[in-house]
Amino acid sequence: MTKPMPEAAETASTPILEIAGARATIRLNRPKHLNRLQPDDLDALMELFDRIEADPDVRVLVLTGTGRAFSAGYDLGSIAERASGAPEEQTAGSAFEVVVNRLEDLAIPTICRLNGGVYGGSTDLALACDFRIGIDTCEMFMPAARLGLHYYKSGIKRYVSRLGADNARKLFLTAEKIDAAEMLRIGYLTAMAPAGALDAEVDRLAAVLAGNAPVAMRGMKRAINEFAHGRLDEEAADRRARDSMRGAEIKEGIRAFSEKRPPKF
Repeated sequence: MTKPMPEAAETASTPILEIAGARATIRLNRPKHLNRLQPDDLDALMELFDRIEADPDVRVLVLTGTGRAFSAGYDLGSIAERASGAPEEQTAGSAFEVVVNRLEDLAIPTICRLNGGVYGGSTDLALACDFRIGIDTCEMFMPAARLGLHYYKSGIKRYVSRLGADNARKLFLTAEKIDAAEMLRIGYLTAMAPAGALDAEVDRLAAVLAGNAPVAMRGMKRAINEFAHGRLDEEAADRRARDSMRGAEIKEGIRAFSEKRPPKF
């Protein structure tokens, strides 16, 4: 288990991982630059996702930032450098896109703890999490239209599938900033809390998720994501449902219900 991290680390670094019991926390850690993501941050995130998913004791992931913002998105200089690279570099946002898609596909449930503003590509990073809990002073905007950048297709698809086409149009085409109340109204935020209550709200949800049946949640999360993207593997979903009826989790769940106690999965 890694050591707990302070709210503000002494020096900037690639994302920091803390594991405490069933909960893993990844903290973006470049506060002087509003946790703007660099290429080495993307590599580090991929490694951390692999570590978390390989740990059978981890049941939930919380993603957050150090300091006054969640993240200012991907470094524009890196985007420009990639855009002028060789054709095999694919698109300018391809490396970032891979990381965001990997986060969305994590087997365990994920919570984005929005400790402040979220901008650019990091709006999609947060959207790839299953839940987003933000402080009541946070804000977001997607500046692609102002930058002359056509956003990568999986990011647009995620916006549409999770927020609806009308909200995706407004956020992408106007490039206007919206506040926490509007983020909550359109469904970008799952919940909103004052800064002093943010951790309690995140802790409560993380505890609920960590206490539920991990195999059942893993299968249902996969089916939900597949439904959202219009690519459900019906045979696999049916098989998981049938297997769950014979599995250890449902036996413990029913036993705990009859004994009026929390289940132990």
